[in-house]
Amino acid sequence: MTRAVVLGGGFAGVLAAAALAGLPGAPGAADEVVVIEGDRYPAAPGPRRGLPQAHHSHVLVAGGARALAELLPGALEELAALGARRIGLPGDALILTAEGWFRRLDTAAYLVSCSRGLLDHVIRPRALASGTITVRQGVTVTGLTGDAHRVTGVRVEECGREEVIRADLVVDATGRRSGAPRWLAELGMGEIPEQSVSSGLAYATRVYRAPDGLDAEMPAVMLHPRPSPGEPGRGATVYPIEGGRWIVTLTGTEGGRPPADERGFEEFARALHDPIVAELMAAATPLGRVRPYHDTANRRRFFERAGVPAGFVAVGDAVVAVNPIYSHGMSVAVLSALAIRSALARSGLDCAQTLRAAVAEAAETSWRMAVEQERGPDPATPFQRQVRLRRTRAALASAELAGEMFGRQTLLPDGAASRDRSWLLRVMSEPPGAPMTTGEAIRQFPRLSGWWPGR
Repeated sequence: MTRAVVLGGGFAGVLAAAALAGLPGAPGAADEVVVIEGDRYPAAPGPRRGLPQAHHSHVLVAGGARALAELLPGALEELAALGARRIGLPGDALILTAEGWFRRLDTAAYLVSCSRGLLDHVIRPRALASGTITVRQGVTVTGLTGDAHRVTGVRVEECGREEVIRADLVVDATGRRSGAPRWLAELGMGEIPEQSVSSGLAYATRVYRAPDGLDAEMPAVMLHPRPSPGEPGRGATVYPIEGGRWIVTLTGTEGGRPPADERGFEEFARALHDPIVAELMAAATPLGRVRPYHDTANRRRFFERAGVPAGFVAVGDAVVAVNPIYSHGMSVAVLSALAIRSALARSGLDCAQTLRAAVAEAAETSWRMAVEQERGPDPATPFQRQVRLRRTRAALASAELAGEMFGRQTLLPDGAASRDRSWLLRVMSEPPGAPMTTGEAIRQFPRLSGWWPGR
């Protein structure tokens, strides 16, 4: 009888448990899956103590949403029935870039927006529904058992009592602050290669009750930072969520980070390069305090390159944690779980190296995109910079270019290479139209236009 033990019962952990339990009769699935969770789950949707980001925005981008539909059929429909919003990009969003406002364009890209509490409330019971999964709450992981060649189990502590749980496979889903490097070192393993790329970014979030008339059909609002030499980048997002609420997040780099006090938060919004977010905040009712977050460095542990003992694999933020501003964490967790299920079917529970490689591949696109964004584009000639600028401006009004850009950002598979690209020459050769004013951009959304004080 095979047993897998998952350390951490958060989003990545419960999805990994679902993948390990497998479909009925699926090859490679574990006979028993034990989830170890140090926290205790709330009875109703809401934040929990062990989840520092619970009050901030959480979305599933299109690639992750598609994977979730495959891994847990019916989950997206239940989320929608409970108020989660499907936001097409850029068709259902008011987006201001450094080059101007996007027009409403239909593409395959989208995101699903809701509170983290609702997401967990729907996903957790579905992921843990298998009769082969057992969850132990309020239990602390203290280390691993085995040696430098193989992990054989996990040491835990519950109510002051220590215990060893035997396992054929241990899955670490304990997040950014994972103790895996220390646990493995205690078994005689050397250092795990690690790369960290600082974002310099911090953000602060507050939840609001939407004003009457804007609680339904409200577009998402995204103000991208406007690059300026020597000046910090400042931006903002407004995501509608269930219950007629908005999650408002203000972002800023070193020297321009958003304050955590109410007055400073509002003044920061007023100082942004467009008034729309500040106007929305002024019309809405605050719910709770401003909550700051600063742990935004991009970090990757290369378990797949290290001499990790057999019987161990890490998932989620314990492997790749990109700046949360990219909204990839939840989706990469789903894609990783799907990759684990596929790898189990091919190689079985005993081939942890195959599982580690599958997880690394599932996270690669998100990691590469985040690192390229933080480091900036490669040096370019004046002509190359001109082409990039023309392409960026053209995307504001081109469904094809916008679809490519948002498709990458939402982790959709890249099918562009196999298509006829004659449209690209046409789009790039057309003179760009005049950029829209804020008023023109808002008038694309009738409900919002009727409210906007600048109309």
